[in-house]
Amino acid sequence: MVRGPLYQDGYNPQFSGHETFPLRYGWLMKSFDRVAETEGKGDNRAACWGADAIARFGVGKNMVASMRHWAKAARVIEETGMNSVQATKLGHMLFGPKGLDPYMEHPATLWLIHWQLAARAEKTTWFWAFSHYPAITFDRDNLVKKLDRLAKERAWSRVANTTIKNDVACFIRTYVARQPSGKIGHDDALESPLTELGLIKAIGKKDGFRFVRGPKATLGDGVFLYALINFWLHYSNAATLSFEAIAHAPGGPGRVFLFDENDVADRLATLDDVTGGALRWSETAGLKQVVRNIDIDEDSALSYLPIDYGELAEEEAA
Repeated sequence: MVRGPLYQDGYNPQFSGHETFPLRYGWLMKSFDRVAETEGKGDNRAACWGADAIARFGVGKNMVASMRHWAKAARVIEETGMNSVQATKLGHMLFGPKGLDPYMEHPATLWLIHWQLAARAEKTTWFWAFSHYPAITFDRDNLVKKLDRLAKERAWSRVANTTIKNDVACFIRTYVARQPSGKIGHDDALESPLTELGLIKAIGKKDGFRFVRGPKATLGDGVFLYALINFWLHYSNAATLSFEAIAHAPGGPGRVFLFDENDVADRLATLDDVTGGALRWSETAGLKQVVRNIDIDEDSALSYLPIDYGELAEEEAA
C-alpha cells in the first residue's frame, strides 16, 4: 500500500506559519499585487513583507506573516532565494491585469486554492486530514491526538502538542464558518473563503465535524483536469495512471475533493471529450486507467483552467 510522502524518510512537517489566522478574503490578491509591483527591483522580500507592510496592508505584524504564508501555500507567489519573491504563473493567471478572477468570486478559484493547500504534503494537517484520516466524522481533540501520535511515530523533531492544536484550530476555521454571536459578527464568522466549498460541516455535538463526501457540483472540468495532471506529475512518469491511484492515493483528486469512486468514474468518463483526446479513459482488458497522448507539465495543467471561467476567460483571450 502506498502510504504517501508523510511516511517518507526526510519529510519535514509543517504545523505553523499562518500565525493562527485562516486565509481571509482579499489576502491573496493583495499579496500578489505587492509582489508583482516589486519584481525586477533587486532583492524585494523586504519590500513586500518588511516593516512598512503593516501600514500598507492595514493589518498587524502577525497578519502580514500570515498573508505571506497563505500566498506561498496557495502557490500564488514563490520565494526564489533568501531575499527574492516573485509571482507565479498561476498567480498571474488569477490575479494579473487580465486575471481570470482577481476578487475570488468564482467557485473554480476556491477549489483551486483548496487543491493547492490539501494536495501537497507541505501543509501536514491539511494533507493528512484529507488523504489519511480514516473516518467521516471527527472532533477537534481526536484530530489533535492522531496527529500528535503520528509525529511521535515518525520521530518528527520540534513538534509541540500546542503547535498541533493551533494548526488544527486554523484548519477547522479554514473550512467551517464560525456561528455569529454577540462577540463574533457575520463578517468575522465568514472569515475564510474556503468555507463556501462545504467540504466540512459542523455536526450536533460540540466540536464535532463531518467530511462531506460525494459529487461536487461547483467543481468544474478545468480545475479537475488541472488537479489530475498536477497529481500525475508528482505521482508517476508513466503514460498511464490507474483509477486506483486517482481515487485513493494520498494527495490524489479522489481524496482531496472527497469523491466517492462513482464520482471519480463519472469525471474520468468525459476526459476524451473535454480534452479533445489528449487524455483518454480506458477500461481495456480489465484495466481501468487514464491514458495520456501528450507530454504533461505545469503549463499543460494550467491550460485547462480557463474552461471553468467561461466569459471571463474569453474576455482575457480577446
